[in-house]
Amino acid sequence: MTIAITGATGQLGRLAVAALKSRVPAKDIVALVRDPAKATDLGVKTVAFDYNKPDTLVPALAGVDVIVLISSNDVGARLAQHLAVIAAAKTAGVKRIVYTSIPRADTTPMLLAADHKASEEAIRASGLPYTFLRNGWYTENHTGSLGGAIAAGALIGSAGSGRFSSAPRADYAEAIAVVASEPDHENRVYELGGDQSHSYAELASEVSRLTGKAVGYNDLPGETYAGILQGFGLPAEFATVLADADAQTANGALEVRTGDLARLIGRPTTPWHVVVAETLKDLAEAA
Repeated sequence: MTIAITGATGQLGRLAVAALKSRVPAKDIVALVRDPAKATDLGVKTVAFDYNKPDTLVPALAGVDVIVLISSNDVGARLAQHLAVIAAAKTAGVKRIVYTSIPRADTTPMLLAADHKASEEAIRASGLPYTFLRNGWYTENHTGSLGGAIAAGALIGSAGSGRFSSAPRADYAEAIAVVASEPDHENRVYELGGDQSHSYAELASEVSRLTGKAVGYNDLPGETYAGILQGFGLPAEFATVLADADAQTANGALEVRTGDLARLIGRPTTPWHVVVAETLKDLAEAA
């Protein structure tokens, strides 16, 4: 069985390739990447795969049994990109699509979910067997900004007391490897999240405890938060989407209590505070 992974040089894709290599022979894995020169260190076959060149996608999928479609991070264009991959997979005779989505993609009002909902619908309509991994928040979404938060003395957001059931990308990558390599996940939907959830205030408190520095949480109106994110250099549309994700978190959109992730990977998920501690250690060593 040949398993192909899109976006294989991305943050989640690299981890998924590594997790797959521990389960299946490397010769059975194909890294689908825009620039094969950037994938030489993956240790698997690499094939050029550009979402924006649909006519090149079908030949790239020749002989592929399972394709892992890691959702594109090109928010404005990704639905069209996903539709091109889905159509190519059907034409090429791929036997199953594994798609990384978002919690409760079919019902959540979160702006970030619109492309995921449409992508899931397109996969169902294709008639191909599928597995939807509705990934919750990555802990790294928050730890990536801890350096700035410590320097400023505060985390910022607009989620109120809402809770994030986060887990590190490596845990989600393990789940990808499990469902892509095993036969018992056809036409299944998994709602994935960490076993433990946290609020922004709890995250700030843990950072304060570990660093000995005062770090609070400033809860901001959505428009204010979006404006600050734009000031950090994010495009206006993406800033609005992220601020909305926080606003919907206040209503429970990113709290996942299914236990699906732990069951898939066969162990408890990595606690968010462990990732925070590791991040702070790295920051201290780099200083």
